[in-house]
Amino acid sequence: MTRVEARERNRRALLDAAFEVVSRDGYRAKLEEIVERAGVTTGAVYSLFGSKSGLVVALAADYLKPHYEEIHRTVTTEMDLGEAVDAFARASWRSAAAPSGRSDVSLQITLLDMAVHDPELGSQLAASIRAQEGQLTSLFTDRAHTDGTVTPAQARRLVTALRALFVSLRQGVVLGLAPDADEAYFVAAARALVSTSCLLEQPPTAGRTHDPQ
Repeated sequence: MTRVEARERNRRALLDAAFEVVSRDGYRAKLEEIVERAGVTTGAVYSLFGSKSGLVVALAADYLKPHYEEIHRTVTTEMDLGEAVDAFARASWRSAAAPSGRSDVSLQITLLDMAVHDPELGSQLAASIRAQEGQLTSLFTDRAHTDGTVTPAQARRLVTALRALFVSLRQGVVLGLAPDADEAYFVAAARALVSTSCLLEQPPTAGRTHDPQ
């Protein structure tokens, strides 16, 4: 086995072990147990991820990677904004309805709890999520919409809203809080975000007031 192969093996072993321990123990997860399960030394964590927090951030990114890859596969370049939003919604529905849906939501809630207890980790997780949103922003930018195309600023506002919508809906599906939220519901809810121009309009500048007339 080459050094590169050994490094990747250790990385995969640490991510798998971290998933097991973090899912069970949350912010109380012990690095010592993670490395023991992975069959590596503590030094491997610092070599590969920089810190325990770096390992947790990498775990979150690794777990979400298949979902984002599916979005990029299904949202094709020739789609207009409405079609792209539909494809995004359907991909999110498939993620919620998949056998792994419950473990996905469990990890989301666990990571949120860890971020609340560890502000430094929370900042790192937020930066990772913003990077993911940046990729999705590029995916929606320049899509045809009504009489123009979506600007980067508009795409960023839309992606933030879509992510918040689908995170909540996936949790609702798994927890039984949204029993009627089928695939058509996901699509309709996403379409509602772009059915009017309000979300895509630029927000008013600070200090500016609206004319009531």
